[in-house]
Amino acid sequence: MEKATQIELIHELLELQHENAQFLDERWEKTGPERYLSPDLFARERERISLALPQIVAHASELSQPGDFRTLDIAGRPVLLSRDETGTVRAFYNVCRHRGSRLVNDASGCRQRFSCPYHGWTWNNSGRLIGIPQEKSGFPGLDREEYGLHELHCEEYAGWIWMRLAAGDGFDAQASLGGMAADIEGMMAGDHVVFETTTREIAANWKLLVEGGLEAYHFRVAHKNTIAGLFCDNLSSYRCFGRHIRSVLPRATLAGLKEEPEAAWELGRHANVLYTLFPGSQFLVQEDHFIWIQGIPVAPDRTQLRLSTMIPRAEDTAGKQAYWQRNHQLTITTLDEDFALAEGIQQGLASGANTHLNFGRFEGALARFSEFVDDAIA
Repeated sequence: MEKATQIELIHELLELQHENAQFLDERWEKTGPERYLSPDLFARERERISLALPQIVAHASELSQPGDFRTLDIAGRPVLLSRDETGTVRAFYNVCRHRGSRLVNDASGCRQRFSCPYHGWTWNNSGRLIGIPQEKSGFPGLDREEYGLHELHCEEYAGWIWMRLAAGDGFDAQASLGGMAADIEGMMAGDHVVFETTTREIAANWKLLVEGGLEAYHFRVAHKNTIAGLFCDNLSSYRCFGRHIRSVLPRATLAGLKEEPEAAWELGRHANVLYTLFPGSQFLVQEDHFIWIQGIPVAPDRTQLRLSTMIPRAEDTAGKQAYWQRNHQLTITTLDEDFALAEGIQQGLASGANTHLNFGRFEGALARFSEFVDDAIA
């Protein structure tokens, strides 16, 4: 983040703190519970958001060498990511072109070729069909060029691997970020590696999990035994960049900046910055590392999460494993508190007890996120 932007945001937060005020929208808003329950609405979100929009699916370090691969499921579709012999990352449906079997069952590894576990049809890691058992007798005249793996739009940008499942023209990952692109590039994700990843399957709608990170109103109560003392009570701000949101969550040390010259101000030392990239990833940027939260909607009341602590590449061999492990565990412990609340909300919504939910004036980012979802599926 540019220095001028950091100073601007710090001034804004210091002024709010001085006036014992919050960052407020003009009005508080309501939303209906059906947006978290409806199978029809979830189907539209899958079609027009999860399948249609570009999203981050892996970090570049997870496919660091030619031959590296990863498999994952996005919007119910099996996907195979592979870095081919030229160093180019490719994305395919993880589906055999013979009889439709899942081609690769391993979660990750390194291979130059992929053989189907059903009949042994084989492709190289560029997706070209290179082997068919008993081809001459069984498939005379078959054109191998027509039976390459079904390739998907894929791009490597800012240290991340982006993909779009929808057919049609490709995409420009940088352009899709709009005004947030500079901040995402500034994270220098390409100079980081995955220290540790924890996965969760949460019995809650994907939107509830995104919304849980967009306000600081709950910190004092929900996180009283973990991080509440580290942060200011119900003090945060946000900015929208298209459908993406940057939230700033100041820590309790913010007030001390009044005694320092502006030239010495660094937002990262006194606040967490949360980037919510529409639709699937959030980056919680802290002073010396960041957390990548990847949400994959599975059903109206079920979401898969992948929670990765990303550390500078130089730190990976610096003998600080215990330090990074403590950081990762604190993150998981804190987020598990949010996830338990989300599951309780999901059950409460299904009960019919409430006709609507409320977003307060200091929870404006939640209302904006809801608008972005509505706009995307309209």
